[in-house]
Amino acid sequence: MEYDYNTSRNHLILPEYGRNIQKMVEHILTIPDREERNRLAHAVIIIMGNMNPHLRDINDFKHKLWDHLAIMADFKLDIDFPYEIPRPEEFAEKPRVVSYNDSDIRFRHYGHIVEALIKEALKLPDGDDKDTLIKLIANHMKKSYLAWNRDSVTDEIILNDLFELSGRKITIKEGIKLADQKDFQKPKPQSQQQQQRKRMQMQQQRKRTM
Repeated sequence: MEYDYNTSRNHLILPEYGRNIQKMVEHILTIPDREERNRLAHAVIIIMGNMNPHLRDINDFKHKLWDHLAIMADFKLDIDFPYEIPRPEEFAEKPRVVSYNDSDIRFRHYGHIVEALIKEALKLPDGDDKDTLIKLIANHMKKSYLAWNRDSVTDEIILNDLFELSGRKITIKEGIKLADQKDFQKPKPQSQQQQQRKRMQMQQQRKRTM
């Protein structure tokens, strides 16, 4: 008695259609009569479409089905395709490498936006507007730093980085403090016990006011 194990079966080219559809396509490849191959191919396309009724509203749905049929047949199916079928070479082409803008970021955790904001701040004349923008930049830097390194960071580190990024031209006036670290941290969700305790406290407060 022979057992049909998955490990001994042919590789499923498009697993979403299952092994039965794959076997139908493989059977069509063995049929010598072209007209019969055409008839069975149309029948398989109908079955494939019924397996994905939610995709029928997508543009070129039928075209995609015929493409899938050609792919499952390893592009060896000789029939009258109603659409132009992709070439096997198109699937072998490697995607183009997308170049990443990696130009001279001194402190990667701050990114290009902070550097651009610093350049804009340097263009402003001395005054309240410039001081406000610089403080906003410094707070944003502190937030970005904490997102990159969750431990902690002192204002001194942030102000020193700001000084360096500005070409040693920007300093914050003495006495100005940056936002506290806890202001940048999301509050932890309460546990069920904490939520229940809070509800009980509220109920007790209501009873006292009655």
